[in-house]
Amino acid sequence: MSEQPTYIGPFQRPRCLAAAAPGEKAKLTHPGKAILAGGIAGGIEICITFPTEYVKTQLQLDEKANPPRYRGIADCVTQTVRGHGVKGLYRGLSSLLYGSIPKSAVRFGMFEIFSNQMRDETGRLDATHGFVCGLGAGVMEAVFVVCPMETIKVKFIHDQTSANPRYRGFFHGVREIVQAQGIRGTYQGLTATVLKQGSNQAIRFFVMTSLKNWYKGNDPNKPMNPIVTGMFGAVAGAASVFGNTPVDVIKTRMQGLEAHKYKNTMDCAVQIMKHEGPTAFYKGTIPRLGRVCLDVAIVFIIYEEVVKVLNKFWKTK
Repeated sequence: MSEQPTYIGPFQRPRCLAAAAPGEKAKLTHPGKAILAGGIAGGIEICITFPTEYVKTQLQLDEKANPPRYRGIADCVTQTVRGHGVKGLYRGLSSLLYGSIPKSAVRFGMFEIFSNQMRDETGRLDATHGFVCGLGAGVMEAVFVVCPMETIKVKFIHDQTSANPRYRGFFHGVREIVQAQGIRGTYQGLTATVLKQGSNQAIRFFVMTSLKNWYKGNDPNKPMNPIVTGMFGAVAGAASVFGNTPVDVIKTRMQGLEAHKYKNTMDCAVQIMKHEGPTAFYKGTIPRLGRVCLDVAIVFIIYEEVVKVLNKFWKTK
């Protein structure tokens, strides 16, 4: 009698792979499903995690030369709630929400388009190709969605710190920015944004692909528990934070209201190093770490679960 695999827990791989159909090909995700599922995941995620994004951006904009307005994360939250109420932690949400949905849609859609071309004969995607596909997806989302929307978001949040805020809302802010600086005004820090998003998604999909391949073993269609997906997503998010926080700091400075102080991305990096030291490149790391781990975990969980639902009534080859 052939040995049967014994299941012990959600993280354990089968000891025997006899149950996996030999030569079984992994089911590919149609790009259309990826775009829809990604958009839904992005919208839900940003509504949950925006307060930590707000605090992170405020701390990064709080340059030492001013002098600092906040003494840390708790002080930033306290001052914001005291001055604007709890809703103050959601100032700028509309601009980020309008960008988060298409951003995730483009990210997952492009990843599936790229990865479907790079899988082997069994439909398996190795970690190296996962890195390349993630890099491509990150660059695409940076150019088409992230850079203009992040520029607007940072200007909104930075505008709140002034004595007399200029922007009354999302569309008013966009109109004011375009009238004053043209479309180019929404593409400040493009190089830094491409570097950030490209490296972000390359790292995340590399880690996620590696962990999924380890978990599934020789059975590419082995189902994944949402808890496992969330854990893997959190690890991928943490890896990306430690890998590219300096790029995120530079990007934020380049997109703030005082971006005119810098000639270009390289000049921004040089000035930060010269005037504030190397530790400034990791300013806001802790709030970003918490947000990103939760962010990536939520996005991957919702994405995978929505795809499962779509597969039930949206039949594709």
